[in-house]
Amino acid sequence: MTVQLQIDPITRIEGHMAVNITVDSHRVIEAHSKGEMFRGFEVILKGRDPMDAQQITQRICGVCPVSHGTASILAQDAAYGVLPTENGRLLRNLILGANYIQSHIIHFYQLSALDYIDITAICQYTGRDPLLQDLKSWVESGQKANVLYPAAPFLPRYDGDYIPDTELNLSAIHHYLKSLEMRALAHQMGALFSGKLPHAASLVPGGVTEVVTAHKIAACKSMLTKLRQFIDSTYLPDVLAVASAYPEYFEIGKGPKNLLSYGVFSEKDATTFVPDGVWMDDRLHGFDREKITEDASHAFYRANQPFAPDAGETQPAPDKKGAYSWVKAPRYDGHVFEVGPLARMWIAYKKQPSSDIGIWMGRLLDRLDRDPADLFSTMGRHATRALECKLVAQRCEQWLSQLKPGESACNDFRIPETGVGIGLTEAPRGALGHWLKIKNHKIHRYQCVVPTTWNCSPRDGKGQPGAVEQALVDTPIGDEKNPIEAVRVVRSFDPCLACAVH
Repeated sequence: MTVQLQIDPITRIEGHMAVNITVDSHRVIEAHSKGEMFRGFEVILKGRDPMDAQQITQRICGVCPVSHGTASILAQDAAYGVLPTENGRLLRNLILGANYIQSHIIHFYQLSALDYIDITAICQYTGRDPLLQDLKSWVESGQKANVLYPAAPFLPRYDGDYIPDTELNLSAIHHYLKSLEMRALAHQMGALFSGKLPHAASLVPGGVTEVVTAHKIAACKSMLTKLRQFIDSTYLPDVLAVASAYPEYFEIGKGPKNLLSYGVFSEKDATTFVPDGVWMDDRLHGFDREKITEDASHAFYRANQPFAPDAGETQPAPDKKGAYSWVKAPRYDGHVFEVGPLARMWIAYKKQPSSDIGIWMGRLLDRLDRDPADLFSTMGRHATRALECKLVAQRCEQWLSQLKPGESACNDFRIPETGVGIGLTEAPRGALGHWLKIKNHKIHRYQCVVPTTWNCSPRDGKGQPGAVEQALVDTPIGDEKNPIEAVRVVRSFDPCLACAVH
């Protein structure tokens, strides 16, 4: 029997998203991913001073604003012909690194872990852990006031096969609460050099408007030490525990198996800590930014044919026939690609097997006792995201040690009358690009192609489903009234629809 299911909204993500799935014999046979709002940032930017761009585009997202600020200043660096100082390069990496850490932590604990851990385990709690005791008291007070148990933010939720191990659940609930402290600490670490977060004030073309001092280096190191301890002793083990409890999710949510990375975290030798690359047809290819296009055949925009981003337009068409999403369909060389931590870690593993990332990827596979291909999955995304969090935090310590107190963190620049710049970087969720054109010293054109635009795209003019749409196909649905399996697949991508509809 074929059943049509609409999951609207997809909760515990950033922005407004829905998916329609067709289920036959308790298995998904077709899926449509929908971005359900229009924001128009690219339209807002037209005619403005180019220096407004890194501030305005950071408002695209409150979770990954630093990535948008970074992409914007990289585009401006190229348009102005300026490079950051050495301190500026290092500070950009540290600010972005802090944003990665907080984003990965919140994704697992606050957005995804509740698909697996059983919050009702707190009912049986009788111990002395102050964090859990406070939570238990809060829940019990809600019960006395006839508030639906358990209280927000844990409801609503699907009925499903949650972890049956009470001790594991209690540990995970404790770590859920502890992770809120760690996420705040990562924000504080980034704010040391960015002025404030979530929207960084110090990111500018030519570097960072921050004075490096020994006191700030010491403060950052202290925060980073605590974060690394949490990642190594708590976050990674928790992900491995969930992976052990749900081995079937290494077979679910495989997606297109085409992976793309722009590379991120610039190094002194003009390389990047995380390399760029393309994985397609089971082999590694070089990355060519000229092969990126956006297709709006099934999106609520006037253009249909694929455009290069620097020629793209943002002209809403809410009544467009055949459209079902406010997300465009980015394609690389005409193909569907997945972006994000899985793509970055996989490409680094294949491109640089003897690097730190390559070595740790091998260790992760040994610990999981999995074949490499098993990482193309729902659980593979969680595992590679946690590993990336560890490796970025580890690298932050090296960048921190290279800072030179008192030396400049920014080079001067001049905004030209005309100019073109492309800023390619990686947000926590994947490949991010900003395309800038300047005319008469003002922004003439601005286009953003963001990670969730890649992952949650609708079908293109060839009828090719996007990455999430492909990953949902063949997902088993045990109870059609509680399609928890489908939302587990979607959330493994860490969607940010606020970014995708830009």
